[in-house]
Amino acid sequence: MKAAYGQVNVLHGIDFSVNEGEVVVVLGANGAGKTTTLRSISAMRLVTVQGSVKVSGTETVGRNPAEVVRLGVAHVPQGRGTFPELSVEDNLHSGAYVVRNRAQIQEDVERYFEMFPVLRERRDQLAGSLSGGEQQMLAVSRALMSRPRLLLLDEPSLGLAPLIVEQLFETLSQINRDTGMTMLVVEQNAQLALSIANRAYVLEAGQIVLSGEAEAMKTDEAVRQAYLGY
Repeated sequence: MKAAYGQVNVLHGIDFSVNEGEVVVVLGANGAGKTTTLRSISAMRLVTVQGSVKVSGTETVGRNPAEVVRLGVAHVPQGRGTFPELSVEDNLHSGAYVVRNRAQIQEDVERYFEMFPVLRERRDQLAGSLSGGEQQMLAVSRALMSRPRLLLLDEPSLGLAPLIVEQLFETLSQINRDTGMTMLVVEQNAQLALSIANRAYVLEAGQIVLSGEAEAMKTDEAVRQAYLGY
């Protein structure tokens, strides 16, 4: 797959896979193409994609974002991804726009209120008035309301306090363990991301320069010094 913004090429022919039930992390420096990778998968209009992107065997290139959501892809973009002028509960309902079963929607709202109790406490509060950590919890819950098969997360730890980050990643790991939901995570916090991942890819200047099992990459001294920054 290749991707560009107008005349600016960002991804120069990357080829990778995410198997069902896996947590895969994409690592790399700023500007490496990590965010563009997720945008290409979710068919965001500002990215021009060449090549092939398949979700469960179905081609997504050329489709619009709503069609990709209906294929089972949910995207939590960098910088949260909520409607600040809507309440917490209304944000959750907005994430379920592809779901027709009202009982199922309410069941899922209660599920994420149980998973993130602070959201229940803030259910009538405007999303824009929440703390950064609360907004990220809401963004993840809102994405999950569509009952996706593949969850894309772009820098979920960005701007959050360390304790909140640890809690969020533990919750993501629990969701994967409990439901088998497939996740593709872009993250600067390499050590934390690798701790919940099965496999990892490292992007450099729009190309994949390294891939492997997360545990092996986490403990390889040369890999850590060259690519992971810790």
